[in-house]
Amino acid sequence: MKLPPPRGSLSSALIETLGGGASHLAHLVPDGRLVPDDDEDLQLSLFVCYELAYRGWDGVDDGWEWDPGLLELRADLERRYAGQLHDLVGEVRPADPATVPQELTAIVAADDGPALSGYLRGRATREQFREFVTHRSVYHLREADPHSWAIPRLGGRVKAALLEIQIDEYGGAVTDRMHQELFKRTMAWFDLDLTYGAHVDRVPAATLAVNNLMSYFGLHRSRRGAILGHLAAYEMTSSLPNRAYANGLRRLGGDTSATAFYDEHVEADAVHEQIAAHDLCGAFAADEPELAGQVLWGARCALAVDNAWARTVLDAWARGGSSLRA
Repeated sequence: MKLPPPRGSLSSALIETLGGGASHLAHLVPDGRLVPDDDEDLQLSLFVCYELAYRGWDGVDDGWEWDPGLLELRADLERRYAGQLHDLVGEVRPADPATVPQELTAIVAADDGPALSGYLRGRATREQFREFVTHRSVYHLREADPHSWAIPRLGGRVKAALLEIQIDEYGGAVTDRMHQELFKRTMAWFDLDLTYGAHVDRVPAATLAVNNLMSYFGLHRSRRGAILGHLAAYEMTSSLPNRAYANGLRRLGGDTSATAFYDEHVEADAVHEQIAAHDLCGAFAADEPELAGQVLWGARCALAVDNAWARTVLDAWARGGSSLRA
């Protein structure tokens, strides 16, 4: 993946340093830190830092992943992002471990986010649906990867439950059945570039924030409860929207290859919903009761950040414009 164009002074300094072969960030942070200009600058900078832990950037030395200066910068950005999350959903609150599955169900039932799936099913133009697929490509081309960071941090029945979900996400070790690969068929129907990360420069901060949330939870052992709650929220709210996406594509003339990704999720996530709520999060809360509240907080964050992104998309379309960056 090529380094994207910067969106402010911080991302400009970071991208210039990574792309220019510098060995450290110290000369860019004379006062100890760089301050992002706005949310676009913050979210892109955080995304650039996180990608070093995934497949990396073309021409950027892998050693940057553990560079002390870059990790210090990333930690500062994470503190700013965490502040946004607390503004959205509040602080982590203690929870009764025995009621975590029921609480997750209640959180999902109470979610009143914008009806993006309904719009895509019945009203979206082909170009709008193409924009939606462009947004989601940033996540779906590495789907399951952020949640897989939790695997070595768990044990016993909790690890087994997570593996059961992840094995399905990775297509049962059959490349063509991996959800990452299925999504490429949808992208191909829209004649989109299938390259990993090809559309990062087109999506706004709200889209990057969705992806940064998963990385923030997944890359920190201290947030292992939150990443499980995040996964549960995704699995428990996935089946019906994916049915709507598939039907919307069929309305626009999409063939079985174009809808395969969404059709697969209708069935798979209906099963994953129960595994995630009970076998994964319920068992985790029983094993680590002090983190039961973090599980629920992670689920709330997942829904809140996704809803903020959906509002951004729908508001742009309501104004008659594009939801993507020029």
